[in-house]
Amino acid sequence: EVSRDDPETAFCTLANREELNPEEDSIHHCLYQFTRNETLTETNKLLCDVCTQRHCGPKNNIKSEKKYVYTNAKKQMLVSLAPPILTLHLKRFQHAGFNLQKVNRHIKFPEVIDLAPFCTAKCKNVPEGNTKVLYSLYGVVEHSGTMRSGHYTAYVKMRAMNNHLSDLVLRGQSQALETEPVKGQWFHISDTHVQPVSVSKVLSSQAYLLFYERLL
Repeated sequence: EVSRDDPETAFCTLANREELNPEEDSIHHCLYQFTRNETLTETNKLLCDVCTQRHCGPKNNIKSEKKYVYTNAKKQMLVSLAPPILTLHLKRFQHAGFNLQKVNRHIKFPEVIDLAPFCTAKCKNVPEGNTKVLYSLYGVVEHSGTMRSGHYTAYVKMRAMNNHLSDLVLRGQSQALETEPVKGQWFHISDTHVQPVSVSKVLSSQAYLLFYERLL
């Protein structure tokens, strides 16, 4: 979605992202980097319709690409609609020459995450005045092995039904949301083997996919 807001407020977020100081190898650092402000210059300049019309005139029939006017610009990707379910997919591969190599290092992730520093200040389904958009972890997918072969397992939290989440899914809003992690028991699932595990075991896993449900 292209934002045409005032340039002074277009890059504002619900919470001050500059106070985050995210730790390296953490999901906060990943989100911070993914939503960072970028400057588009040189070959990445933006085609500006307003500048083109100002330079060539609105009635000109522009056939040659040379008549288009490109300008420096700023770009930032932010969340404009906080989803009921937040799914985070970690890029666990990197280029090593002409080959792909799996990234096995641990990425830290919390049981409760605040998405506000990564949401636009005018996030559509966040009540005015709210400076937090909280999510509770309920599922993790982990991959062991290499880029060529391996095994997928999952951690899932068995919990009571989240009525607030149902309100968000069906009506787009909820009147009363929680701020604490949803209570429940974690289980590790590997094919037909299912066993209870502690939350510390879950948080120490090498996550490939993270699933969070909306709290606030």
